[in-house]
Amino acid sequence: MSKAYETVIGLEVHVELATRTKIFCGCSTAFGGAPNTHTCPVCTGMPGSLPVLNKEVVNKAIAVGLATNCTITQNCKFDRKNYFYPDNPQNYQISQLYYPICRNGKVEIEVDGKKKWIGIHEIHMEEDAGKLVHDPYTDSSLVDYNRSGVPLIEIVSEPDMRSAEEVIAYLDKLRMTIQYLGASDCKLNEGSMRADVNLSIREVGAEEFGTRTEMKNLNSFKAIARAIENERERQIDLLESGEKVIQETRRWDDAKEYSYAMRSKEDAQDYRYFPDPDLVPILISDAWLDEIRAKQPEFREEKKARYQEEYGLPEYDADILTGTKKLADIFEETVALGANPKKVSNWLMVETMRLLKEHEMDAEDITFSAENLAKLIKLVDSQAINSSVAKEVFEIIFDKDIDPDKYVEEKGLKTVNDEGALRATIEKVIADNPQSVEDYRNGKEKAIGFLVGQTMKAMKGKANPGMVNQILKELL
Repeated sequence: MSKAYETVIGLEVHVELATRTKIFCGCSTAFGGAPNTHTCPVCTGMPGSLPVLNKEVVNKAIAVGLATNCTITQNCKFDRKNYFYPDNPQNYQISQLYYPICRNGKVEIEVDGKKKWIGIHEIHMEEDAGKLVHDPYTDSSLVDYNRSGVPLIEIVSEPDMRSAEEVIAYLDKLRMTIQYLGASDCKLNEGSMRADVNLSIREVGAEEFGTRTEMKNLNSFKAIARAIENERERQIDLLESGEKVIQETRRWDDAKEYSYAMRSKEDAQDYRYFPDPDLVPILISDAWLDEIRAKQPEFREEKKARYQEEYGLPEYDADILTGTKKLADIFEETVALGANPKKVSNWLMVETMRLLKEHEMDAEDITFSAENLAKLIKLVDSQAINSSVAKEVFEIIFDKDIDPDKYVEEKGLKTVNDEGALRATIEKVIADNPQSVEDYRNGKEKAIGFLVGQTMKAMKGKANPGMVNQILKELL
């Protein structure tokens, strides 16, 4: 009989902080840009150049620490982690080993209706490395140092997760918290949030952990879930056939759904860590902490409760609207401009979600303004346009953020409320469709729908549907 195994998972999550400049120099942190254009002597590791700490990095690291229930290390410092790699220009990385800025935190997750706390061992600040670009034509590797020196925090969890579902719930909670703080956009596809998965298995009931492997190159939640399932099966197969799991770093290839060994896992002493002599210790006063605490935003759970209470929204609506900070912001801004909360919610949950899916976009990529959405809702409320015209106009707002008032005026899309013009059109529709008229008079209620449709077609969709129905019934 095969044994029952339990999966034990801990994560190391790297998050690029949304500061305008790098951690130790004044270069831009903007994503993209021609290779090696966001660089200077400091972030390319030129001899004699000296780092100067960006205070905003510390502010954002503290904010994330407070939001994840960590203890803040009020006297912390930077260390050098020494290793040679082409994308690491100084041959060391400035990081924090001995006194990380945040320690002993926890976040609550929910999977299948069950809540659970996941421990956070520590959060430390460090600089990102450059990026290696492999050129298949010349069979050579090139280095782009634009990313070198971009500020990172590394969030190291305790090995408290037991399934891919728990891992995704934890990552989702971290992403949401950090986005609400404005500390990072957490885009996995752009590498501003990256997760390494440490996974081991043990027999159910065993106290000791098994040998763990670390998996890298995971840039989507789906890839992470697939990699976890794959690695779990790989380790079980090894143990079942009497072999040992080797402690190593593995690289996940999502296209092939396969992982392969990169290197055997090093331990900390191999990096010859020592305190960085160029950077002074960071002293975080109680007043500094209080200042950051006072600026913490309203997080998702609080927002969700308030939307139901203040705006009378169903829990389902509140859940979707608070699912990303961007949607919540647009919702609140549109309501602040006087639009009805439930109507705003409907536009965001139905049409916006549909278009995001069609264009394969994230909510973060939305470009339309609350102002133009509020104007569109006002046009519908005042019956200046009908709902089908509104949907067409919204597609253009979604795409180009146009002013709906001007657009409706220019394109002549206003609803025709002129009874005379409507009556004349309807009389013609009745004359042209004797069969439908007879069906309606013989008690087939549905026949009127066809006549309404024909009228709308004749009016190019701009008739007031209520008036069309009213005049039709009267004439029939």
